[in-house]
Amino acid sequence: MTRLLPAPDALVGRRLDLALSKMLGLSRAKASDLVAQGHARIMGRRVNKATTLMSGDVIELDEPESTKQVEPVAEDMPVVYEDEDVVVVDKPVGVAAHPSIGWTGPTVLGSLLQRGTHITSMGAQGRQGIVSRLDAGTSGLMLVCKSDLAYKEMRRQFARHEVVKIYHALVQGNLTEDKATIEAPIGRARVSDFRFTVTPAGKEAITHWDVLERFGSATLVSVNLETGRTHQIRVHFSSIGHPLVGDHMYGANPDLADRLGLKRQWLHAMRLEFRHPRTKIWTKVVSSYPADLRRSLQIERQGATGIRS
Repeated sequence: MTRLLPAPDALVGRRLDLALSKMLGLSRAKASDLVAQGHARIMGRRVNKATTLMSGDVIELDEPESTKQVEPVAEDMPVVYEDEDVVVVDKPVGVAAHPSIGWTGPTVLGSLLQRGTHITSMGAQGRQGIVSRLDAGTSGLMLVCKSDLAYKEMRRQFARHEVVKIYHALVQGNLTEDKATIEAPIGRARVSDFRFTVTPAGKEAITHWDVLERFGSATLVSVNLETGRTHQIRVHFSSIGHPLVGDHMYGANPDLADRLGLKRQWLHAMRLEFRHPRTKIWTKVVSSYPADLRRSLQIERQGATGIRS
């Protein structure tokens, strides 16, 4: 099967391999291989991986049927709230929000559909019903819309920052304040295809936080997101010198993560509050820490007690 991908305006003037990596979510090396093997072409032009993408170009991308695999199901993903309009799941770590090229693990959307859950057809192909998402390495509450009415209304609520999104995060070091707000715009980092950074050219991003517990080497905080930018919590805390424990992409100390037995960033979507799209009743859903995060806190508490004694 062949897909046709018009060249995005934002990538005009970039190398073909770099443009493909950004468009498909692949590494630069894998994108280069697609071009070298003839699986990615520009209609009407001879190309190599260094060919510059031009306005009006259409990329032909081969997707052999033989390479497609059945998506695994997240069997252990609890549904914590469901009615005719919305479903809220407690997403485990290692589950993506929706399918994407290069991702072979389970997804929230795919797992719900394979369980027989009806999802609205509204939204981009492969992202139907999704109005906000969590990183694969972040666990916790995520809402998916089942009805068209819910999709329209919840998309509006998220866009207008009317939904309350509370996360708990364990950040490195001892925060000097008990509560504060980080207000700094976030955009893509030039040094990486997948990282984000604080930049004047970015989109508005506001993060409120309160200290819950201090351990000396790390601080447990409750985070209230006023906006919902990609990697917002991770980028904002890294920008003030306190990256999330276990978040190696944004500068976390791997030794601390190893001591706590963490294989991912310590971040959990703890509470979700929204006005129900049909009944207009204010609705609150709460989660609890998964096993790996609970264990790491126990280790930190034991270490902090040992220091005090």
